[in-house]
Amino acid sequence: MKFKEFVCFKATIPALKTTDRDGAISELIAALVEAGKLSAGQAKDVTKAVIKRENEASTGMGKGVAVPHVKHPAAKHVIGALGLSAEGIDFSSLDEQPVYSVILLISPMDNPDKHLQAMENVFKHLQKERFRKFLRQCRTPEELQDLLNEADEKPSW
Repeated sequence: MKFKEFVCFKATIPALKTTDRDGAISELIAALVEAGKLSAGQAKDVTKAVIKRENEASTGMGKGVAVPHVKHPAAKHVIGALGLSAEGIDFSSLDEQPVYSVILLISPMDNPDKHLQAMENVFKHLQKERFRKFLRQCRTPEELQDLLNEADEKPSW
């Protein structure tokens, strides 16, 4: 599964306003609502579910990235949003370092294969130092979209 199949480019935030984990999750979900991917009525429940999942086990994988994710009935297909923080956010990461790139995934309850495919794509790219470096350098939604499109076109990059 490619980024363009699940990332909502209208919900990318190159400069998150918040400085904490729950705020980053809320901000990304609000961006998905604004982009029409979730209804305003679903936002609170989805936010609670993502934070609950995060409280069970941090999705801060280290190296400055976190991938909060949840399966939720509000999602009819895998939905992704991306946010960046110049200051860094405490996600209780494995390496105890701040997170600068947050990729939020919300997946349908009844399609675990699509969830796993999206997660596999995200982690495959986040493992690459070059990708993480370019991701952190993005300053506009267009730069984020260009980077993800390039990653889709050149998976070995």
